Amino acid sequence: MGRKRLITDSYPVVKRREGPAGHCKGELAPKLGEEPQSPNKDEAELELLRQFDLDWQYGPCTGITRLQRWHRAEQMGLEPPPEVHQVLKTHPGDPRFQCSLWHLYPL
Repeated sequence: MGRKRLITDSYPVVKRREGPAGHCKGELAPKLGEEPQSPNKDEAELELLRQFDLDWQYGPCTGITRLQRWHRAEQMGLEPPPEVHQVLKTHPGDPRFQCSLWHLYPL
């Protein structure tokens, strides 16, 4: 009796080509002497707001804006981060900043 057939026997073997120094296609290596870029200010602020959304210490965040949630937490004495309030005040009409992480999902 021969060797047991595997599902991979049905497909041809394809070897991936690697570029110089083991980098795969589409992967960009930083140039010599170049510092990795830090995220821009908006991305850092949005990350702060996402962390605020995920922190259940300040109550649920569905169905209300981030600013409403921040005020509710303040009224309840939960001491929400002042940085979050500052970011929300600097972007008053932008839904990326005002709406919570879950605003696109139906209740």
